[in-house]
Amino acid sequence: MADQSFDFGLIGLGVMGRNFLLNMADHGFAVIGYNRSPQRVTDLENEIVPGTTIKGTSDLSLFVKELKSPRKIMMLVQAGKAVDAVLEELIPLLDKGDIVIDGGNSHYTDTVRRVKYMEEKGFKFFGMGVSGGEEGARRGPSIMPGGDPDAYPYIRPMLEAVSAKVNGEPCVAHLGKGAAGHYVKMVHNGIEYGIMQLISEVYDVLHRGYGLTNDELHKVFKDWNDGELQSFLVEITRDIFLKNDDKTGKRLVDVILDKAGSKGTGKWTSQDAMDLGIAIPTIDVAVSMRNLSALKQERVEASKVYPSNIKISGVSKEDIIQQAREALFFGTMISYAQGLALLYVASKEYDMEIPLPQVVKIWRGGCIIRSTLLEAFYQAYVSNPALPNILLDNNIAALLKAREANTRKLIATAVQAGIPVSAVSVSLGYFDAYRSETMPTNLIQAQRDFFGAHTFQRVDEEGVFHAHWQ
Repeated sequence: MADQSFDFGLIGLGVMGRNFLLNMADHGFAVIGYNRSPQRVTDLENEIVPGTTIKGTSDLSLFVKELKSPRKIMMLVQAGKAVDAVLEELIPLLDKGDIVIDGGNSHYTDTVRRVKYMEEKGFKFFGMGVSGGEEGARRGPSIMPGGDPDAYPYIRPMLEAVSAKVNGEPCVAHLGKGAAGHYVKMVHNGIEYGIMQLISEVYDVLHRGYGLTNDELHKVFKDWNDGELQSFLVEITRDIFLKNDDKTGKRLVDVILDKAGSKGTGKWTSQDAMDLGIAIPTIDVAVSMRNLSALKQERVEASKVYPSNIKISGVSKEDIIQQAREALFFGTMISYAQGLALLYVASKEYDMEIPLPQVVKIWRGGCIIRSTLLEAFYQAYVSNPALPNILLDNNIAALLKAREANTRKLIATAVQAGIPVSAVSVSLGYFDAYRSETMPTNLIQAQRDFFGAHTFQRVDEEGVFHAHWQ
């Protein structure tokens, strides 16, 4: 082919990279992929769909040379040093105005640095979150780009074409300046941590506590997914309960060790929220419970020191299922609310100009946390785009109030049975604290002033005060 024949280039031909490139080719774009491994190039070429225009190469210079100007290049490589290494290889081959996109899970602070670095050299740099896994990359993910708004029109048509669609609308939007795209993806993953922990806790109540079988759990989650809890995570949980293990014939979920892994994005969300002074306890405790799950041997020993007979009684199956459903609904709403509240503050603090209505709109399809609940959030932001916390919307409030009583009942039942429901409990605690006109923090301020002369404010006059306590 002649020089400058391709619309879009992608570096990193792992499964995600190949699928994203194939998706783009399906939509009529001429695309080229690069990987230093010839085998990865061969893997791409073996999946080419007839009638599409795709090329693979292990020659980076050729890869860059054959892209149309301004070049649009996306990286899907391991976050961290690998991204910087690829950029250093690319820079000598680029022309001013070329656009480079980091589509991996980079920490937003790295993206802030790279945006500045690339701009100083005359290039446009985007940090872009991509959610939906391998299938999403191939058939339509939720895409979260952030960067120079003047450069976005060059990549917008391609991203809109390959993204998931909800009611015909693409699940992609320009989400702000600088590192906004990666920040939004980080918070997306934090919310994901929270919801997954909530699902695992209601599963524990129903399975270990009440004795529901995997077949019964499949039906419960099917019913939930057919109703108000319709979401990707509830849907896949439904299907998990029916999967058999090839080795033992048992249900696979029952032979999976109870130690959770993580790639760090949930922890990043918690850390940054702490730095900004934003409360996201549902997400925090989800991270902590994964950490606690890693202490398998210690937990085995502790179970001998503190033996318990976990069994729920005195409540009907129908009632416990309803309590679990409403508690999951309640906690999920709170997890979203905390993440969105963090985005609201971070947008201002870091001057990212993140449009929250667009965030929830593009999360409705393609991504891991897609859910029918997001439609209610979108409508709330349409009514008031400046909401600091989604819980202040009257329609959201009505949804939570209707499920508050059963959430309390489930927590009480689980606590009495010795079943940990940390995420559900802290979601309710956040709700109770957020709606409390008065909190006991006055006592904390008194203590701080007593031992450290940290001063306090008064309810009856302006100013800063210190008391002589002794």
